[in-house]
Amino acid sequence: MILLAALLLFTPAIAHADPCEGRLPARAGETFFGVVRYIGDGDSLCVGPGTNPATWIEVRLSDFDAPELHSPTGRADRDRLARIVQGQVMTCVAVRGRNGRVIVYDRVIGACRLNGVRVGDLLREAGGREGGH
Repeated sequence: MILLAALLLFTPAIAHADPCEGRLPARAGETFFGVVRYIGDGDSLCVGPGTNPATWIEVRLSDFDAPELHSPTGRADRDRLARIVQGQVMTCVAVRGRNGRVIVYDRVIGACRLNGVRVGDLLREAGGREGGH
């Protein structure tokens, strides 16, 4: 029994990867759009033209830095983003992050708008608080 508990304790957890597998825009200024298909956490999501995850682009919002999913408010932050954008058509422009790159952690950094309004502004208006890293 103790051996089993030790094995379970030291066995790596299976990571739940996002399903987004589309080509990421590689140049700052490149515009892309699609229906919001998946919400990863409070500041990352996937957009795509259809239901095939091979066409979904994973985006890290450039104008909002939500707490991490494992933080005390992480799930609520993810749910807030989902209520605002899930199933909606969003337009994004690839931008450079603080490190000068357009792609970080397999996500494109995007300045995204929903009906012409910046998604970060919509999150703040809905009570979202920044606090990620």
